Amino acid sequence: MTTAPRQAAGPDATKSAPGPAARRSAPQRHLRTRNRHGNRILTHLLPLSPALTLLLLFLAVPIGYCAYIAFTDLQLTGQAHSSFVGFTNFRTAFKDAEFLNAVWLTLVFTVLSSLIGQNTLGLALATLMQRASKPIRTLTGAIVITAWVLPEVVAGFLLYAFFRREGTLNAILDWLQLPSQNWLFTLPILAVSFANVWRGTAFSMLVYSAALNEIPKEITEAAEVDGAGGWRRMWHITLPMIRRSIGTNLMLNTLQTLSVFGLIWVMTRGGPGNKSQTLPLYMYEQAFQNSMIGYATAVALLLLLVGSLFSVIYMRLLRTEV
Repeated sequence: MTTAPRQAAGPDATKSAPGPAARRSAPQRHLRTRNRHGNRILTHLLPLSPALTLLLLFLAVPIGYCAYIAFTDLQLTGQAHSSFVGFTNFRTAFKDAEFLNAVWLTLVFTVLSSLIGQNTLGLALATLMQRASKPIRTLTGAIVITAWVLPEVVAGFLLYAFFRREGTLNAILDWLQLPSQNWLFTLPILAVSFANVWRGTAFSMLVYSAALNEIPKEITEAAEVDGAGGWRRMWHITLPMIRRSIGTNLMLNTLQTLSVFGLIWVMTRGGPGNKSQTLPLYMYEQAFQNSMIGYATAVALLLLLVGSLFSVIYMRLLRTEV
């Protein structure tokens, strides 16, 4: 009597199907894993809870309330109750020539004083101070930082005295026998842009000084040995290595410049006419002179949107590694 040959036992032959106890323990292990992840998240969030609570109370709630007001016809005086008007305030803004003029002047003011002025001058000062002697570095840093720590109103009065018709700038031009003019009347947006550069360059200088000190000297010395000049070292070595600092500085400077109010108000009050009326001054006029709180809040939300767009662009630049 012959029997069928026995098949060779493979590696899977020794494994047996999972029993009922193993099938019951799998969901339990998954549940324990989820509980551990949940406890870990709670452990990380618990120290942050005070900060999150403060942000919720003093940032999220006011922004939410402002967003609600922007869709109403709330007025400062002469109104018992406000009503919901939808997107009427936003449509009114984009049809208003003064609003469009304020948007244009805000962009000009931001580009001239922040993106070009403070950023470029701050980098130039930081680069020159690296090669200067210690007394020169101390004196230059003290002068630039003094302008930065001055209150905005004080800085505005100083620059008003510098640019006014009988001010310091025209006195210097008269001494040099050059034509003078009323700068706050003929070129007001350039005058306030220069004032913002004078006041805010110190921040960019400090940021770039810290970034330049982090560049290894061996790299720049090797480039000098290879014959690279100053401009080539700046373009091919320095700027790529401080790229993240440039993005951070641009983002912070742009957001600060978009909200400048006191400096321009002291120097020109948005005039003459509306030739230096940026969005913060336009919002102030609509809210406290025309009593249109709902409309002014809608304009504030649009300004917040512009700042958010700039932040998104800069954050994408920061996310890119060199």
